[in-house]
Amino acid sequence: MDLDLYKGQILEFASSIPRVGRLDAPDVSADAHSRLCGSRITIDIKLDGNVIADYAHEPKACAIGQASASVVARTVVGLTVDEVNDGAEIMTAILKEKTPPPSGLWSVLEPFLPVADFRSRHNSAFLPFEALQRAIAGLDLSLDESTPATRSTEPAART
Repeated sequence: MDLDLYKGQILEFASSIPRVGRLDAPDVSADAHSRLCGSRITIDIKLDGNVIADYAHEPKACAIGQASASVVARTVVGLTVDEVNDGAEIMTAILKEKTPPPSGLWSVLEPFLPVADFRSRHNSAFLPFEALQRAIAGLDLSLDESTPATRSTEPAART
């Protein structure tokens, strides 16, 4: 593993993760799990219409997963479901095509560009987005029609 991957902003994000814990009476909770590296996350959200009103999470992940969880936790409160979906699409483009994020809200994902070269870390980097999509799908505010809905915190395998 290239040690440059674990320098700079990735480590800064991973070392200061906000919103760790669980919400009292969340609207929905969801888990996501990477079988490849063992990283997992449990998230709780509260919605006000289609806006994320509150968010908490319990990430148990490698540095890349922790960094991604940190960025998502810093960003999602106050976002609409569509804006969350935009973030997931941007992260997917970063990981699969090494496409730099556009300026704006999700430009904070730029430090994840080097992760594109390490396929074994893609699942960890995407984990919080996967959990968010599952949670929102569980509220019938689906971001992705193919994402299975869940209202529980059963771990979801990502291959």
